[in-house]
Amino acid sequence: MALTIYLAGFDVFRPDALAQGERLKALCAAHGHTGLYPLDNTLPEGLQGPAAARWIYEANCALIRRADLVLANLNDFRGHEPDSGTAFEVGFAAALGTPVLGYLDDDRPLRAQLGGSHDAQGLLVEDFGLPRNLMLAGAARLVRGDAAAALRALDARALKVPERAAPAP
Repeated sequence: MALTIYLAGFDVFRPDALAQGERLKALCAAHGHTGLYPLDNTLPEGLQGPAAARWIYEANCALIRRADLVLANLNDFRGHEPDSGTAFEVGFAAALGTPVLGYLDDDRPLRAQLGGSHDAQGLLVEDFGLPRNLMLAGAARLVRGDAAAALRALDARALKVPERAAPAP
């Protein structure tokens, strides 16, 4: 079954963000799917600051609404947690009932990743044996590896990808 897949992740901040988006979309196409990348949207000329941010937010939410699945890069970003925007997108997809497939390089439990029961600030590190916070791990099927590994592991039935009704005329 061909899926429309929203490509969530901090890849949009890479120096080669547009090229990375094309690589991810090509990877989806190689698996028979269509990738939707946040930078597919072109910011209207003249928008800046909060107005530009709001436009990007709404455009990305619209792409997620179009998607059959969200493929989320949940690797560490600026520390030991995934990108907060990606975490929002995972939660938004979960609220819509859209399946999420997350990928990460390190699938050891959080305590192993962070070196114990408390972090550097003395805050408790949860101990559920999961590689990410329970809310992300509960919202997504997690796969160790990169986007290619996640797409290889994709099983639409296991993810309960709903059949979409034909759009109204």
